[in-house]
This record gives sequence, structure tokens and C-alpha cells, in this order.
Amino acid sequence: MSFYESLAPLNAILNGCAAILLAAGFYFIKHKQVKAHRACMLGALGFSAVFLTSYLTYHYHVGNVRFGGEGWIRPVYFAILIPHVILAGVIVPLALTTIWFALRGRFPSHRRIARWTWPLWMYVSVTGVVIYFMLYRIYPPIYPR
Repeated sequence: MSFYESLAPLNAILNGCAAILLAAGFYFIKHKQVKAHRACMLGALGFSAVFLTSYLTYHYHVGNVRFGGEGWIRPVYFAILIPHVILAGVIVPLALTTIWFALRGRFPSHRRIARWTWPLWMYVSVTGVVIYFMLYRIYPPIYPR
């Protein structure tokens, strides 16, 4: 395994850490623990930023890895992957806008957009881990030549 190929499990770990912090941040805001919520959400943003850098580096050097599963699991995999990819593109500006509103003290706007941001960001983070396991651990990956 090359150094760049080893970024795939790191990416899953980073996504998992973001998901844990997103869940904790949700818990804290529901219990009116604003400072803990803020720390978790900024931490999730940090993990997601490191993930994006690592993910882009991985795909630049390794290329696109094809899913090796066959039969009924292929449509299941793509049913998870396609919305994941679309929402991953959407979540970047959405998360940045949500956090920007909070940091500027514009809490009504923050709350209004966070109702959309949180579930989409959580979906992207969790399905990122699921995709990693399906693509690299459960089924044999097909690396580009």
C-alpha cells in the first residue's frame, strides 16, 4: 500500500470524528450548553476540512477506485454513494454559511439554516464511513491502472 492509498482509512476516521462531534453538538445545543455546542461544531468543521484536503490529495494521486461488489449490493452501494456525492458538494457552502451566521451572532438565521445543515452534514459524514467500508473492506476495490 502506498502512502496515498493509506489516506482512505484516514478519510473514514476523519468523517467518523466529524459525525461524533456533530452528534455531540446537537446534544449540547438541545441541552442549552452553547459553549460545548460551539466547540463541537467548530471541531466538526475542522475534521471536515482536514478530510476534504486528504480526500482531494488521495484522488489526485490514486484516482477513482471502482466498487468491486456484484449483484444486488451494487445498486445499494450506488443508492448510498450518489446522494452522498451530491450532498457533499452542497454541504460545504451550507456549513460555512451556518457557522458564519453563528460567529456573527445572527442566531435566527443560524437556527433557520442549521435545521437543514445538520442532518445533511451528518448524512454525508456517516455515509462517508459506510462507503469506505463497502468500497475497501467488505468488497475488493478495483484500483485504476
